[in-house]
Amino acid sequence: MIEILNATELIRAKDTGALVATILQTVKSRCMVGTNLLEIDAWTKIMIADAGAESCYVDYAPSFGRGPFGHYICTAVNDAVLHGLPHDYALADGDLLTLDLAVSKRGIAADSAISFIVGDSQLAESVDMILATERALASAIATAGPGVKIGDISYAIGRVLTDAGYPINTEFGGHGIGSTMHQDPHVPNMGRPGRGYVLRPGLLLALEPWVMVDTAKLVTDPDGWTLRSATGCRTAHSEHTIAITDDGAEILTLPN
Repeated sequence: MIEILNATELIRAKDTGALVATILQTVKSRCMVGTNLLEIDAWTKIMIADAGAESCYVDYAPSFGRGPFGHYICTAVNDAVLHGLPHDYALADGDLLTLDLAVSKRGIAADSAISFIVGDSQLAESVDMILATERALASAIATAGPGVKIGDISYAIGRVLTDAGYPINTEFGGHGIGSTMHQDPHVPNMGRPGRGYVLRPGLLLALEPWVMVDTAKLVTDPDGWTLRSATGCRTAHSEHTIAITDDGAEILTLPN
């Protein structure tokens, strides 16, 4: 299903996007050495409820997971990159943490992810990788607009990531979003320009470049959810929800 939102729904989408951005930045500001992943999940649960919103994750049970997910935010540490199931782990100095959050409010969902390093130990390789995903996301957003094709977006992402030297996995990528969290079209992180669905004003997309240092292969944790790099290398993930407008794209999950 591909949804095109009307003007009223787009207003609600902006409200949801702002909420997702606020929660992520609030959680990031609270994360320090010793913070437990379960604390992060508890904070997120409270902030979602206080905003009168709903989690897109807690009851999420797709075919690829061991559902329902049962938590309110994805917390992926170091070699974990996607669907990180919160568990009893205290963050250490230098950990690379990815927070991925999707929330629905008044019937419209928004989805965003940020990666950052906890504490004072800023490993240059990890910083460079995070910045590469952020550059790829910025390139994709700059490319997006009415008449642009999905392949153009995928190509913009893939060009930045491959130029930075990272292998690219195309099993999981960006997606349409609207009244539900995951919709068509699928937006892989590598593609050929001029191919695929033509973007239209009112379409929401969650774009999410993610990479692993030296592999494109994923392995699944025994928890049935957390996806890790097959080699144990570090990973990074950046994501925004955008709305296609008459003359480009608007980021809905941009922090104030």
